[in-house]
Formats: sequence, C-alpha cells, structure tokens
Amino acid sequence: MAQETRKGLTMAKNILVIDDDELILKTLKRLLTKEGYKITIAPSGARAFNEIMQRDFDLIISDIKMPEMDGIETVKKIREHLASDNRKPIPEIIITGYAKEKIYQDALKLNAAAYIDKPFNMRPLLEAIHKLI
Repeated sequence: MAQETRKGLTMAKNILVIDDDELILKTLKRLLTKEGYKITIAPSGARAFNEIMQRDFDLIISDIKMPEMDGIETVKKIREHLASDNRKPIPEIIITGYAKEKIYQDALKLNAAAYIDKPFNMRPLLEAIHKLI
C-alpha cells in the first residue's frame, strides 16, 4: 500500500517527519521504512522547509511544539511556499503531546488532514497514513 506502480516501476511514497525529539524521529523512520515508505527526517521546522524546497513529498508528519519554529508556523510556511511555487498541497498529520493546551487549539485551526496524540500507538498513525496516501 505504501507504493504505487508506474510503467512497471515501484515508487515508494515519500514522507517528511518533523520533530525535535530524536527518539521519535528514529522510531518513525525505522517503522515507516519497514512499511515501505521513503522517510526523510527533519529535527526542526527550518530543516523541514529546506527539505520541501529540494524535493516533493506525499505526506508531512509534524510535531507541534518545537524550538525556534513550531509545527504550526512550519506548516503555514510550507503551505505558503507550495502555493507560491504552484506546487500541489501536501496533506499533514499533526502529532502532539499537548492536546489540552492552547497550542493544540491553534493547531486545530490549521485543518490538517489528521491529528494524533502522543504518546501514540502506531496503528492509528498507520491508518491515517494509509488513508491519506
């Protein structure tokens, strides 16, 4: 399910994972790679933005609370860049451990494709990914 075939070639779906927690980045990269996805990790919003400028992604998974540029600002900046560059929007899954805080309410206003609470079980995350790409 993580791949599509074009002219006999199998193409892995590209996912950008943005989180300042190194353990989450490593875990998601390992698990999603086993599922057949091509994973790019970004430990910051600025790094994620640089990745978006260099290649196309099928999905973004982003934490909300990060230093310097939080996930909300990162998603907004990515969306603006894609629109100004006439590139198609990329669906986002927002992951957060702050579901009861104001920042989560602000994240809901983004109208991302899905929201997953930390700590998360891989099954709901995989279901959301499979639904979106």
